[in-house]
Formats: sequence, C-alpha cells, structure tokens
Amino acid sequence: MNLKTVLTTDTVELHLKGTTKETIIDEMLEILIKAGKVTDKKAALDCVLDREKKMSTGMKHGIAIPHGKTDTVSDLVACIGISDNPVDFDSLDQEPCRIFIMTLSPVNKTGPHLQFLAEVSLLFKSADKRQEILKTNDKAEVIRILTE
Repeated sequence: MNLKTVLTTDTVELHLKGTTKETIIDEMLEILIKAGKVTDKKAALDCVLDREKKMSTGMKHGIAIPHGKTDTVSDLVACIGISDNPVDFDSLDQEPCRIFIMTLSPVNKTGPHLQFLAEVSLLFKSADKRQEILKTNDKAEVIRILTE
C-alpha cells in the first residue's frame, strides 16, 4: 500500500471551494464519490466527522488529514485537495490549512491506514514539497511531488 497506488488524478482537486472544516470534508467526499471510490456518502461523512469530534485532524504547516474508518469501503481510499484560501481546521499549531488529504479505510484493517498516515506525515516535513504542491496547476504533478 502506498500513495502512488491510492492517488490518481481523479482523486486530486486543485481548487477546493469550502471555507469551513465541514464544507471541506464534504467536498473531499464528493471527490471520492465522483471517482467511484465511495458509494455511501452519509456513512462516510458520519465516520469522518465523528473522528474530528474526538480530535481535530488539522496537523501543522497548513495540512489536515481528515480520515475515518467505515465499512462502506473495502480497501483504503484517499484523495487530496488544495484550497485557494486558508481554512481554519483547529490545527495543532493553530494555523489554517490549505492542503487536505482524506483517507477512508475499512474498520477491520488497520495496517494500510497507519502506513498511509505515516507516509503522509513524512512527506510534509519538507517545506519545499508543501510549496511545490501549493504552486502547481497539474494534478499529476501533485501526485509526483507526494510520491517522489
């Protein structure tokens, strides 16, 4: 399981329109639905919002990783969205977020989920990569930056 196999240009959105945590999460789920990765939006939304209630998935450096576990997916699915405007996501460093990576995984499989989160967190230790992602207008380029 790695980012390259999970992310496709269908699951990258360069211009999220949402202005709140809830609208961003909703928009991210729409990406997964359009890409055919999620069929039950309400169940998926409930599990992600439930996870947010426990603890915000707003990390540091303008990145949020909303995620949840649901039986509506049989394998881990993910998408990435970039917002033109910073969005308050109750982040650890209190900074608003512009890069959002959502993942949903089956309730009974923890391995891929933890591996995915670990992989994502490593990538974003690099300020250069974050800047590259925010600057690009090419969906395939976002995936390349994330996976190189």
